[in-house]
Formats: sequence, structure tokens, C-alpha cells
Amino acid sequence: MPGPSRLGPRGFLTDEEKLNMPAVTPALLKRIGSYLKPYWPQFLLVFVTIAASSVVGLFPSIITGRIVDQALVGTDMSLLIRLICLAFITLAGSQVIGVLESYISAWISQQIIYDMRNEMYRHLQYMPHSFFTTEKQGDIITRMNSDISGVSSVVSGTLTSIVSNVLTVATTLFALFSMSWQLALVGICIIPLLILPTRSAGRTRYELATQSQEKHDEMNSLVNETLSVSGSLLIKLFTREKQEYARFEKVNGEVSKLSLKEQRSGKWFRVVMGMFTQIGPLLIYFAGGYLIISKGDTGLTVGTITATVALINRLYRPVESLLNIQVDFTRSLALFSRIFDYLDKERGIANCEKPVRPWLAFKDITFKDVDFSYTPGVPILSDLSFTVPGGKMYAIVGPSGSGKSTIVNLIPRLYDVDEGSVSIGDTDVRDIELSFLRSQIGVVTQEAYLFNGTIADNLRFARDKATEQEIISACKIANIHDVIMSFPDGYNTPVGNRGLKLSGGEKQRLSLARVVLKSPCILILDEATSALDSISESSIQAAMETLMKGRTCLVIAHRLSTILKADGILVVDKGRIVEQGTHQELLEKGGLYTQLYETQFHVDLD
Repeated sequence: MPGPSRLGPRGFLTDEEKLNMPAVTPALLKRIGSYLKPYWPQFLLVFVTIAASSVVGLFPSIITGRIVDQALVGTDMSLLIRLICLAFITLAGSQVIGVLESYISAWISQQIIYDMRNEMYRHLQYMPHSFFTTEKQGDIITRMNSDISGVSSVVSGTLTSIVSNVLTVATTLFALFSMSWQLALVGICIIPLLILPTRSAGRTRYELATQSQEKHDEMNSLVNETLSVSGSLLIKLFTREKQEYARFEKVNGEVSKLSLKEQRSGKWFRVVMGMFTQIGPLLIYFAGGYLIISKGDTGLTVGTITATVALINRLYRPVESLLNIQVDFTRSLALFSRIFDYLDKERGIANCEKPVRPWLAFKDITFKDVDFSYTPGVPILSDLSFTVPGGKMYAIVGPSGSGKSTIVNLIPRLYDVDEGSVSIGDTDVRDIELSFLRSQIGVVTQEAYLFNGTIADNLRFARDKATEQEIISACKIANIHDVIMSFPDGYNTPVGNRGLKLSGGEKQRLSLARVVLKSPCILILDEATSALDSISESSIQAAMETLMKGRTCLVIAHRLSTILKADGILVVDKGRIVEQGTHQELLEKGGLYTQLYETQFHVDLD
């Protein structure tokens, strides 16, 4: 069963599992039951098939006793054939019922996984942007895939296994005591002789396996570090070949010794188990022989002894499994707890009680007394106020880390302010329906992200019902249509993972075309050309100018050409607006903007 840490073998909890053992509460069990409840008719059918399989599974052993007592001792060939056929039929019937049970269990588990994955994906889709910037991507994927997939083993494994084992033990004990209570007691006494060595050897192998795995991890880490491109280059430059080989040889020797101990431990365990497996039937044969020979028990037969031996062997695995219920149960609860931990995370950013859908075109964007921090006590924006007039283009400049991207991220509510307000027109963005607000805002970031599909697929991400002509028109505005048509497959060209088959300029122009297709009334450009060369920038700059016409625009800019065309410039430093005005007005002030202008654009004003 997957989880956050390496799990111990069956029957043992790791120290981390013991430390993080979830509290068993009625609320937790009820919540787990809510996922099982819709499929109670199928569960009922599973339990019926398990019960039928447990009962039918007794018959081959019981029939074996009749074969010995009636057919063999009575030298009745026809009876022997009938009993063998009956034993085969019951055996086959038990297997068929088992297949039916596993099929229904698998269907139930996959349906529950389907439900949980849908619920988890939907929940994560509406989590705030801060969730994805703080959580590890690997953890998110683990919860979505491994953890939820592990529910399958809980439903079709742990749950049905408990029911199956209980019924198997109950029906087998009933049959044993019905045939001979004396032999049944002897057989039950043998079970600890089989289980105790298993648990003792299992713990020893677990400890050896844990040590071996730790050394394997150390060796793998050493190999990854020293045989990587950077690692091997460093070793060569510092002539560390002999020392690193000595380190590897030492770790490799420890791995070999531990692996050998683990293999030896397993072989001796199998020897001991083989002996105990043979001792069990011998004790039953001895007890049966004693009762027949010494005590003259006429009610006990050789067939009964033979059937008892077969039934006792049927008890071992179910009893061992039931002894491990606590471990299986704990791991199952831990799995559900990890899933529920994500499902219970607050969405944070959501609609107010009565959201509105106002007209946002050509409306002023106003920041009033805004305070914001990603981490409590560490302010990013402080008492920030400014207004971007509707239909105008304003540039935001400032040193790295001054809060420029944070400012524009507050407009589509990727984050919400701690204090103050962000308004479009006279409406606070928190009062606007979230999906409507974001549908009216187009954002182009420094890194153009493309999904692994075709060019057309990525463009239709903005509007899935866009016509071919609308797509072509958007691409012409973004100056990318001719490039696309030069590809053999045109708009059906695959872009590769994250768009790696395209150049940086091509990806950026596709990103612009996607925003054109969205047709927003507010446009945010977050350093959209800072990472491009001059030739790529000139093509994209022309596309951006076309795109910005008739829209309210906020541009985080590192390029002089963008700044010069701005209707106004906001200079940000340490989360505050320290200067604002036109390019010429700011230069005349001789403040921070002048310093940035001189250093970033290498201009000497003297």
C-alpha cells in the first residue's frame, strides 16, 4: 500500500508508521463508510460469495476422509470415482466462486477509486495558487495516484480478506470439532508452532532488509552524485578518482554483506518452517493413532485423521492474517487520512455569498491601502495605493524582489489582500464572481507554458469552441501564423512536453495568440519579453502592441521600448509605490527610476 514512507513488511509497523498512526474516531470511520455506502448491494454480494466459498472449500478435505474410509478401505471402485469427481466439482466450484468474488471486489474498488480521483481532482483545481507554490509537486501526484490507487488494496484486499479469513476460520473450526474435538484441539495447538517462527524470522528479515535498503540508498546516492555530468567533471578536476572509488568499494562491501545475511536468514527460516510443517501432521497422526490403538476409539477413523490434517493446513494462513489485522487496519486508516488531509484543505479563495458580474471593460483598476504577505509577519506589499485608468497601459518597474509580480497576481485573485482592497471600477474584485473575473483578464508570463499536445490544442485551451478561422486570425495578430504554416503538420504540429519542440519566441507568440483568442478586457504582461533575444522581442513587441489596443494593461517591463510607450509608470521598491509618472517626469525627479534607467538600460544621463 503506498504512503509517505517506506512501509514495513506484513505484520510490522515502521517507527514512522507508529509515530503517525491516525486516531480511530467515529467521524473518520463514518467518512470512510460514505465512500463504501453507495455500493452496499455489491458488497453484500461479495460477502455472500465469500461465505459460499468458505463452506464449499471444506468439502474437498471432508470428501478425502470419505475416500479413505469408504472407498479405499471398502474397496469400492465406483464409489472412489464418484467421490473423486465430487471432490473435483466442489474444488472447481470453490475456485469459480472465488473468481466471481474477486471480480466484484475489483469492480467496487475501481468505482470507489474513480469517485475519489474525481473528487480530489476537482478539489485541487479550485485550490488557491499558493497551494501549488508551497506543496511539492511529487506529493500532489502521490496523493492523486498512489494514495488513491492504494484504496483498491483496502477494498479488494484488506476488507474482503478480513471477512474471508473470519469465515474460513469459523467454518473450518466447526468442521474440525464436528469430526473430532480431540484432534481439533491438537491441531489448534500446532498453529502457534507455525506462526511464532514466521513472525520471529519476519522481524529478523525486516531488520536486515531495512539496513540493506539504507545502504542501497547510500550507494545509489553516491553513484548519482559521482557519475553525473557535473559530479564526474568535479572528480576529474580535483583528481578524486581513487578516493571516490574507495568510498564506493566500502559501501558496496557493506551492501553485499547485508544481502548475504538476509538470504541466509531466509534459507534457515524455510528449513525451520519445513520441519514444523511436517511435525504438525505427525502429531495429529500420533494423537489419532493413540486414540484408535491405545484407547480403542471406534468412532475415529483413518479418513477422519486425514481430513483433519487437510483442514488444519487450511487454518494457518487465515489465522496469521487475522493476527495482522491491526497492522492492515492502521495502514488503511493512514491511507485514507492522507487523502482526507488534502480534501480538507481550505480553498481559501472562493466566491462571496452574492457574487456579481459587472462590466469590466475600460474600468479603472484601483489598489487602495493594500497590505499583503505570503508568510505571516513577513510583509511583501505595505500600504500600497495607485490607480490604472481604464483603457490605458501602465508599466511597473522596480528592483528584483520588490513585489511587482505580487501586485499583478492580486488582480485575478491568485492571492487575496491581507488589508485594503483591489477594485475594478467601483467593485472590489472579491465581490466579483471568480470565474467571470478571470475570464475577463488575460495574462502572459515570462515563461510561456504549453501542454503536451498540438498547436491547435494549446490555442483552444483559451476557448475550446473557437473556429479554425478565429484561431488563424489570433495567430496572425500574434505574428505566428506564417511560422505555423511552415511546419509540415501546420496547426496539428505537436509542441512536445512543455512546448520544448518550439523556440522561446515561438512559444511566447503562441501564448499571446492564446490570450488574443480569449479576448480579455484587461491584459497583464509579466516580463513577457525579458528572456528573449532582440529579434524575437521585435516580433512579439509588434504583436503585443496590437493586443494592448482598447484594453486596460499592466506591464511588468525590463525593456526600454515597453516603458517608453507606457501611459504611466509605477516604480515599486520594497512593496511600496515610491514614484509614479511618465518616463520624462520620472527622469526629472532623479530618484530610483533614474537609477534603474541608468543601470538596466546602460544609459549615462550626464
